[in-house]
Amino acid sequence: QVQLVESGGGLVQAGGSLRLSCAASGRTFSRYAMAWFRQAPGKEREFVATINWSGGSTYYADSVKGRFTISRDNAKNTVYLQMNSLKPEDTAVYYCATRRYYSDTYHETDISDYWGQGTQVTVSS
Repeated sequence: QVQLVESGGGLVQAGGSLRLSCAASGRTFSRYAMAWFRQAPGKEREFVATINWSGGSTYYADSVKGRFTISRDNAKNTVYLQMNSLKPEDTAVYYCATRRYYSDTYHETDISDYWGQGTQVTVSS
């Protein structure tokens, strides 16, 4: 069992930055690939970024590539999402999730067994 708790969301102006954190319970955190997803009102949950167990491999959705950076600290059981150059279209609830395996090509939600409660990010224009 893994419990995930996100933090770091808030209101920011377009062009600003935020860093989201996802703290995990349990000693098995380092075994999991991790990912960030987001869900805007009236839209489906969408993939944002993923990272393998060691942090050595990452992959991003085209919409955030070059602006967002995913990272992890296994000693702290935490995964991060640094978000720069934020746009109003980045407004959403952001969720972290475990992944059964790391993949550059498969980004569906069905291989995520554990999810956080989400943190709201609002970008004003």
